[in-house]
Amino acid sequence: MIVVRDVSKSYGGRPVLRPTTMEFARGRTTVLIGPSGCGKSTLLRIIVGLVTPDTGGVTIDGEALTPDTALALRRRLGYVIQDGGLFPHLTGRDNVALLARQMGRDGSWIRNRVDELADVVRLPPDTLDRHPGALSGGQRQRLGIMRALMLDPAVILLDEPLGALDPLVRYDLQEDLRRIFQNLGKTVILVTHDMGEAGFFGDDVALLGGGTVIQRGTLHDLITRPADDSVRRFIMAHRLPGVAPIGGGT
Repeated sequence: MIVVRDVSKSYGGRPVLRPTTMEFARGRTTVLIGPSGCGKSTLLRIIVGLVTPDTGGVTIDGEALTPDTALALRRRLGYVIQDGGLFPHLTGRDNVALLARQMGRDGSWIRNRVDELADVVRLPPDTLDRHPGALSGGQRQRLGIMRALMLDPAVILLDEPLGALDPLVRYDLQEDLRRIFQNLGKTVILVTHDMGEAGFFGDDVALLGGGTVIQRGTLHDLITRPADDSVRRFIMAHRLPGVAPIGGGT
């Protein structure tokens, strides 16, 4: 469904993402993981059309992502960032409905869709009438997920969506997100720095470092067959209970 080919990006002469080629399969959840500055969020923003690569390109369902097609393709993708990225002057309902209204969707359809999604993400209906400043971090993030799902996109992109939440709220939202991904059959690309979260969500895990993909596979692959010492160190740094990487570089 999504193909990234030879994509790279530099800022001020410093490479953030080196030439990278990846494919993302329909209906699967791929997790991009790695230390800060490794290029994972840059790669996600290139896919969603918010950043223009220096080299290479992206195709979505065979259609090239270009300046001319970016807006139309972006509307076929759901995008979630940390803390929801909500407009503070709009209520929760208005935040979720904003793009649908801009696209001229019928008012009754919008109301029904918002109510349906509130049920999907388990958000109390009265929350929709509050402004973001009056909501908890978990509630704001649930609204952000609703907004990403509003137009029923085939692809959901999430950039550190749970990073700012406390552990209990994060646990509950992880459970709900995985249920949503499985029930709705979406293609998902999720960025995180947390190895446990990567294993919880990912059908496929890609570990980036130094602006390139070091190893890709299941979390079990990374733990039992680390490609090199950098993979082994990254796994050990997370101190996952009972986990000690084995094997060596290839």
